Amino acid sequence: MTDITALSGSVEHWEGDALLVLAREEDCEKCDAPRPYGEYIRALAKRGDFDGKKGSLVRVPLFQDRVKNLYAAGLGKAKECAPAALRDALTTALRKIGRERNRSVLALIGAAGTETDVILGEAVGLCGYAFDKYKKKEKKEDGFVLERVFAEGIDAEKTSLGLTLADAQRFARDLANEPGNVVNPRTLADAAARLAEESRLTCEVWDEERLERERMGALLAVGQGSRTPPRLIHLTYVPEEAPTKSTKKVVLVGKGLTFDSGGLDLKPSDFMKTMKCDKSAACCVLGALKGVAALKPRTEVHGIIPAAENMPDGGAFRPDDIIRARNGKTIEIDNTDAEGRLVLADALSLASEMKPDVLIELSTLTGACAVALGSWTAGLFTRDDGLCQALLDAAKRRGERLWRLPMDDERIGETLKSKVADLVNGASRYGGAIFAAMFLNEFVEKGVSWAHIDIAGADFMKEESGVYAQGASAWGVRTCLDYILSL
Repeated sequence: MTDITALSGSVEHWEGDALLVLAREEDCEKCDAPRPYGEYIRALAKRGDFDGKKGSLVRVPLFQDRVKNLYAAGLGKAKECAPAALRDALTTALRKIGRERNRSVLALIGAAGTETDVILGEAVGLCGYAFDKYKKKEKKEDGFVLERVFAEGIDAEKTSLGLTLADAQRFARDLANEPGNVVNPRTLADAAARLAEESRLTCEVWDEERLERERMGALLAVGQGSRTPPRLIHLTYVPEEAPTKSTKKVVLVGKGLTFDSGGLDLKPSDFMKTMKCDKSAACCVLGALKGVAALKPRTEVHGIIPAAENMPDGGAFRPDDIIRARNGKTIEIDNTDAEGRLVLADALSLASEMKPDVLIELSTLTGACAVALGSWTAGLFTRDDGLCQALLDAAKRRGERLWRLPMDDERIGETLKSKVADLVNGASRYGGAIFAAMFLNEFVEKGVSWAHIDIAGADFMKEESGVYAQGASAWGVRTCLDYILSL
């Protein structure tokens, strides 16, 4: 991990490999960075080599003793310069600086807006991320070598918060990027147990016999086609201070399909390629609990993960099967590839029984949500306007795109009904994300403030951009932590 160090002394006398200036479009030709760096930026702007536009990044070799390279990164127009623009520009620049063999950099982030120190910590913590543990040492991702980032006048507590948020997301990414032959329901439960031991959390794991006794019929059905039986993972964080009437209880639920072949309704090969990431939400919950343990909020936090592998062997559940969930409702199976909502049905029923103040569930649930919102935005469904706004605000602060979608469509609600059971797990492909959200709503007790966040599409990045590396994004870890801290 790259460290952050407060600059002691003046910028003019600092010695290191690189110096980074972040500038808005309006500031390029009058850049007031200390000499001689401001002069270089102004010269670049006059020549048209640097315009400060969002995404622009220029390197100038200096060939001098104190600083070897000058980097200029654009933040876009001042009116558009949101914290997310700073976070992405800073992360992208630091990633390039580290890959170009610079071990130290002084970042001049100037008038960048609010939360600058937290954002600096996030950028430093995420800039060097790559999932390359299975590569030979000499083939590691572009030789990232950045060891230390210096900055003026930083608040160590706030940068530490940013680093902790990033560390939680890196942990989740590492686990989500592991292939299905490494992480299955059992090994995911083992990872949760190790995390609990390291972070002083409480961990309870239900095996298939306990799941049977606990009436987790939907989770068992999804996992019955795999040689690796399902697991239910429950992590708990309790504040050190004795709980009071004002102590909030938050339950996070994450879908944990360690691999999803589609079951007997087998996925096409192109759609099966990244299904190791169908456990992304579960990994996000684990990452969030890791962050909670480090940040120690005055909120009781639980993580519930239904873990299964959806495989098509002779014991797999079938279309037309009727299964019974924990809360007693029966479900007709229309499609075995609509399995995420089944494992979540049992998990949400269990979470509701815990009487939480807030219940937040994350899942890579529907391709329909990815079609609607693309690869950079998660869908938010909730019946609580207050919770909705709080989550939108948290996501905005952390630069994770979130958009509210409806879950009150009466006509789609009618399609939930089955002729042979209480519910059916699939219907028309139109409005699929809304159908899934309304299905889940059937397993959350009335009066519970809850939100469903569909991260399908945003869970996996085909190419790096800003804080996101190629591969699992662990979207939602920092948003959930921000929300919990806001309580």
